[in-house]
Amino acid sequence: MAALLLASASKHFRDPGFYREVVPDYLCRRDAAPGASQSNRDHSSRDQGNRNPGAGDQSNGAQGAGVQHPLALLSRDEWIAVSGLLELAAAVGILLPPTRKLTATALTAMFTAFLAGHVDALKRAYGPAGTSRRRKIHTVRLPLQAPLILWAWSLRKSLPINRRGGRA
Repeated sequence: MAALLLASASKHFRDPGFYREVVPDYLCRRDAAPGASQSNRDHSSRDQGNRNPGAGDQSNGAQGAGVQHPLALLSRDEWIAVSGLLELAAAVGILLPPTRKLTATALTAMFTAFLAGHVDALKRAYGPAGTSRRRKIHTVRLPLQAPLILWAWSLRKSLPINRRGGRA
């Protein structure tokens, strides 16, 4: 699990476009953070072929000109970076026996919370702006969350103790 989390955390920073569609629009601030507007434009233009029109901009049809959702605290890119940092911290925490149970519990909650983004991305993939490629990608990505959640939960158990009295 730690290796998977490290690989995923690294991908958050190397290829944030991979995660853009699974950050629900309602979580994204419409006003880009200072200095982030160029980054957002760079990702938007680079990822144009990899996402739905409403899936990446802070100002989109889902939020419209009305009031922002109370959970819209960060920009899309900031949410991707924060989740990458959380996965990095979880990779370390899962390896340390004193923090393993707490980290596994938090990781289970995090993977469960990520379900909302995967469901949202799947709904958009099957919506009017969805493509066949998007439907395939998100149809596979959503069910992969279940084994991750179960695996994270299973890590809450204590590590077996070997015959010398230490952890195995």
